[in-house]
Amino acid sequence: QVRGLCGTFNGDQRDDFTTPEGDVEPAAAAFANAFRAAGACPALGPGVAHPCDGFPGGRARAEAACAALLGPAFQ
Repeated sequence: QVRGLCGTFNGDQRDDFTTPEGDVEPAAAAFANAFRAAGACPALGPGVAHPCDGFPGGRARAEAACAALLGPAFQ
């Protein structure tokens, strides 16, 4: 059974943000903060930017790549 920062790897994305305490967090920042070592690094704020937002055209390229992987060639 897998559980941690990489998710649960059970095919159910609804429980991928399960904390060490067994709670399921709705947001990535709260989930990541649950794994912080005390005093090791500052807590993430709730407004973590989407990784595609910092790169012009990044979202479109990512969606195109995912569409290819989810398309009929890989069914």
